[in-house]
Amino acid sequence: MSRWSQSERKYGRPWHGPLRHYDILKEATIAFVIVLVLVFLLAITFSSPDVPPVTVQSWAKAQPVGFVDIALTELNGTSTTATYGPPYNTATGSLQTLGPVSVQKFFGVKYPLNTAKDFVLNPLSTLPDFPSLTVAISTYEHASKATEDHWISNYQAQMNKLPLGSSAVISEMPSAGPVPVLMTHLLAMAQSGALDAQLLTQSSFYTTNYTNPLMFIGDSVVAQPNSYWNKLVTVDHLQGNQWGVMNETGSWPGQPWMWLYTMWYQISPMSTSGNGDVEVLAIMTVLSILLLLVPIIPGLRKIPEKIPLYRLIWRNYYRDPDFTNAGEVPAQRPV
Repeated sequence: MSRWSQSERKYGRPWHGPLRHYDILKEATIAFVIVLVLVFLLAITFSSPDVPPVTVQSWAKAQPVGFVDIALTELNGTSTTATYGPPYNTATGSLQTLGPVSVQKFFGVKYPLNTAKDFVLNPLSTLPDFPSLTVAISTYEHASKATEDHWISNYQAQMNKLPLGSSAVISEMPSAGPVPVLMTHLLAMAQSGALDAQLLTQSSFYTTNYTNPLMFIGDSVVAQPNSYWNKLVTVDHLQGNQWGVMNETGSWPGQPWMWLYTMWYQISPMSTSGNGDVEVLAIMTVLSILLLLVPIIPGLRKIPEKIPLYRLIWRNYYRDPDFTNAGEVPAQRPV
């Protein structure tokens, strides 16, 4: 028995019907010119958003205390990044699993981050001509973990009493050891823009890798609901529950082809699951594989034929009996 259905054999027959002249180059040229004119007109009329970049500098200037609060969590290893897990470290704070499988553990630590060193101590060590800072860094690094935690805890307790936007950062506090010196210098470094430069150049001299500053700023999302970063993304409709991954800043249209990926985050259980990212990734992987296999899966490849959308597109063809019957093989005349 032939593996081809009757309809498939019919579509494979030689064409014996009438022909129409069709200049595909002319049509493509006309379509290109129309689209080009529309693009220019729309670009001139609407332009595009020109939003200034979010930097550690702008954050430190807008919310000095907020910046220092997060810097303290980076220093004592309690921030979201410090406890994230692969690909940044071996922690388990943000591990996601699909059944018994952890995709993050499978790929391992590919971008190692030590937040205390990479976000605080190493950048501070590049500042010249600050003997008190050099002593403070050495004192902190040679203290026990319990002592470091004690210093930071004392300092945090006082800083938590200040509003995020306050500039009254505590610069002296004996019970906090060298921590006030570290934080005041780090804040000054951030407000000058030097910290942004250091976070970007730790991997190489020329880089477009913004992972470090993005992770540093992003750590304020969970810790501080009223943080500088949270306010910006909310106003620009970029939160996860605002379909942020397919939005442009403000009310501008973004990446419409991302709607299918973003949609799953709005649907239970992914919308509330701690494994939402890997679950959405699994769904999209399966859908992508099915799309690739459409031509060879017997039941799936019949869907376009069963849903007669093609008859609407080719309605003139199906309306014309000469064309409808033209695909039939002419009857053989007897000799």
